[in-house]
Amino acid sequence: MGETEPASGFRTQNIAADRVPQLVAALDAQEANVGVRRLRAWAHEALAVRPGDRTLDIGCGTGSETRALADAAGPRGTALGVEPNPGLRAVAEERAARAGSAARFTDGDALALPAADASVDVVWCERVLQHLSEPDRAVGEMRRVLRPGGRIALLDTDWVTAILYPGEPEVVAALFSGTLTGAANPHAGRRLVGQLSAAGLEVDDRGAQALLQDHRSVAWPLVRMLGESAVRRGLLTEAQRDRAYDDLAAAAERGALHMSVTMFGVVAHLPG
Repeated sequence: MGETEPASGFRTQNIAADRVPQLVAALDAQEANVGVRRLRAWAHEALAVRPGDRTLDIGCGTGSETRALADAAGPRGTALGVEPNPGLRAVAEERAARAGSAARFTDGDALALPAADASVDVVWCERVLQHLSEPDRAVGEMRRVLRPGGRIALLDTDWVTAILYPGEPEVVAALFSGTLTGAANPHAGRRLVGQLSAAGLEVDDRGAQALLQDHRSVAWPLVRMLGESAVRRGLLTEAQRDRAYDDLAAAAERGALHMSVTMFGVVAHLPG
């Protein structure tokens, strides 16, 4: 359902090299999620990138959306992905080269973007603000680099919307408490409209998608991570954790499991 590790500038900034393959696998799994694909498709349509546009993808990860921006901007435009983790950046560069994409990638921080004032036509920023302790500053940076008339798409998760069923309410709350304490800005999704408006942008459209896990199988790596964390912090006993595991496994066998979180999107433009 998503990475919840906080970072000052991006979620990937402080991740060790030996964890990069694990993170790449997680990002690839997220990219395959139907809800993610639908929300991205809606945002790209609303942004309407034109040939010749100068585009910027903030926190680009493996570069999938940077490549999409490059395709839309065409040979007369540009697509620059900003990614501080060198391992992820190397993956993005290799995948772009393999695809014959014109996308380029650079090191950088969301609080100090590597772009001049009013130099960008389109900004894309997906699931980055939830990991920032100063998300308003990051939105201010995006506004700084955006030219008058430029467009921006912010997509982010709101972790209070996480749902797990079946399970006793207090046990489920304890399991998901780690997602609220592990993200610097866990309510990012609900704040997007207000942040863009405060930065002087006009909201053009809003969207949302529930990111659903398969109802026939338990996402055990994530569930066990949440369970162990809850036990370590004294929020659950081992018996409560194990009973929750049993309930989830039984529900999956019946095809009755529900596990989801909602991601929100906002597309806006800078008047001028």
